[in-house]
Amino acid sequence: MHMTTVRDVQAMAGDEQITMLTAYDAATANIVDEAGIDVVLVGDSMGNAVLGYDDTLPVTVDEVASRVGAVARGTDEALVVADMPFLSFGADLAESVENCGRMLKEEGANAVKLESGPHTVELTERLSDLGIPTMAHLGLTPQSVNQTGYTQQATDREEATEILELAQAHEEAGAFALVLEHVPANLAAQVTEAIDIPTIGIGAGSECDGQVLVFTDVVGLAKSSPPFAAQFGDARTEIHDAVSDYADAVRAGEFPAEEHANTESELDDLY
Repeated sequence: MHMTTVRDVQAMAGDEQITMLTAYDAATANIVDEAGIDVVLVGDSMGNAVLGYDDTLPVTVDEVASRVGAVARGTDEALVVADMPFLSFGADLAESVENCGRMLKEEGANAVKLESGPHTVELTERLSDLGIPTMAHLGLTPQSVNQTGYTQQATDREEATEILELAQAHEEAGAFALVLEHVPANLAAQVTEAIDIPTIGIGAGSECDGQVLVFTDVVGLAKSSPPFAAQFGDARTEIHDAVSDYADAVRAGEFPAEEHANTESELDDLY
């Protein structure tokens, strides 16, 4: 058994595609890990995917910490990355470092991910100096939904140039990888060429060094998925049918059957 490290992920860039997938609990993390996924992201997408929120903004540090701990306990080989939620970083440097450090020190993550901008360059450098591996994230950053919406980002030269410059700035600050979300594929290809750290795309074309998707989209558990995602299964139907069959069996008196229970003869005359 070999635990994937940050250096392993960096070494894959340009050599083999990096696979990253979200997970939010130990059972799912174990499946994802056994399937050979390189990086498990405990995404703040838990807000939409499993916590019932309309977006990621309400997700708290405590909610992420609880899920990170569960995923870390369910994972043996994949690199576990904690996605830092809205307002857990960026306002105060010391508090940001403390929140990020908690994910490694208390919950067992191997790294953190920050939705990035000019305001996260200094923090990325500080975290790297302290031994907290940091993954940057540019393009569509869902925590900024009130400013940007969910549309494709960096579609003009000015915004695209800013993405490229921010990618380089975060590499220089010590980020070990970069997520590029919902940006033009030709921009993602140029960013990938311009920096040495691996790029991991989501809705950013095939020229990145790896790909990431949300677990519920991949297995077909979500009611709806973004246009850049793909379903590789139909878990929603499978689970619905299993639950429905269970309910039918209970109502029909077919479950539990004799093999699902034990009896003790000496207890027959209790009442």
